[in-house]
Amino acid sequence: MRRLSILRPMLAAALALASPPAAADQGDPALAPLFARLPSADPGAAARLEAEIWQRWSITGVEEAIIPFRLGVAAFASGRLKEALVRFTDVTDKAPDFAEGWNKRATVLFHLGRYAESAAAVARTLALEPRHFGAWAGLGLIRNAEGRPAEALAAFERGLALNPHMPGIVEAVRDLRRTVRGRAI
Repeated sequence: MRRLSILRPMLAAALALASPPAAADQGDPALAPLFARLPSADPGAAARLEAEIWQRWSITGVEEAIIPFRLGVAAFASGRLKEALVRFTDVTDKAPDFAEGWNKRATVLFHLGRYAESAAAVARTLALEPRHFGAWAGLGLIRNAEGRPAEALAAFERGLALNPHMPGIVEAVRDLRRTVRGRAI
C-alpha cells in the first residue's frame, strides 16, 4: 500500500504526459451546445457535460505550452504548489490567450494565499472565457476569503447561472445569501 502512495504522483504525471494533444480550447465551437444543455441536464448528464467542457478547456493549441500545462497539473495534484505556479506561469507566458492556463494559475495562487494575484489571473481567465464557471466560483472563493461576502455572492451566482450543478457552490450561495441578504435559496 505504501508503494502505491509513493508511485501515485509519478503515475499522475505519466498519465498527464501520455494524453494526446488536440486542437481545442475556450474557442472550441463544440462548447456552445454543451453550455446550452448544461443548465437543464439531469445530474448524470450534467456531470458528463461538465467533464467534456473541462476537457475542451484544458487543451491548448500552443505546442510549447502543452508539456508545462501537464507538468503543472501533476505538480498541483501532488501538492507541489510552488512548482505548479512556475509551470502555469510558463504556460501563460507561452500561451497568453489560453484561458485554462490562467485559471490554473489563479487556483495555485489562491492556495498560496496570494488573493490579489489570483483575482487578477481570474480576471484574465474571464476576459478570455466569460462562461468559465470554475473561474467565477474561484472568484467567489477569493472574495469570501478576503471577507467580501457581497462580492463573493455575486461571483458565485454568475458561476451558478452557467452551471447550476456545483453542489459546494450552491451551499456557499445559500449561506452567503443569509449573510448578505438575510434569506436562503
